[in-house]
Amino acid sequence: MASMTKALCVALVAAVLVASAAPAAEAALGCGQVISYLRSCLPYVTNRGPLGGCCGGVKSLYSAAKTTPDRQATCTCLKSLAGSYSGVNLNKAAGLPKQCGVNIPYKISPSTDCAKVR
Repeated sequence: MASMTKALCVALVAAVLVASAAPAAEAALGCGQVISYLRSCLPYVTNRGPLGGCCGGVKSLYSAAKTTPDRQATCTCLKSLAGSYSGVNLNKAAGLPKQCGVNIPYKISPSTDCAKVR
């Protein structure tokens, strides 16, 4: 289960980048919530299944990450678990926003500087 969580996190750095700029506020999204939104994407980004219900989770996270602190906290959550799992297809992960019809202006990468996410 821990490796699935790590895979989800590395694969879905994109999710942190799916919201537009908002006024500063305290982050309301926790790491557990982020993982919950994106759990259905794991089979797709690990080449073990179709896209399936993943887009619903990506879009829900997009809607939930309304503030800059929320988006930065989401990014930090995903990155904190990303380094130790290598089973994720990073190209599929990077393509999730486009696949799901979410337009983001940032490069999707495990090297994204979360402090610059707005």
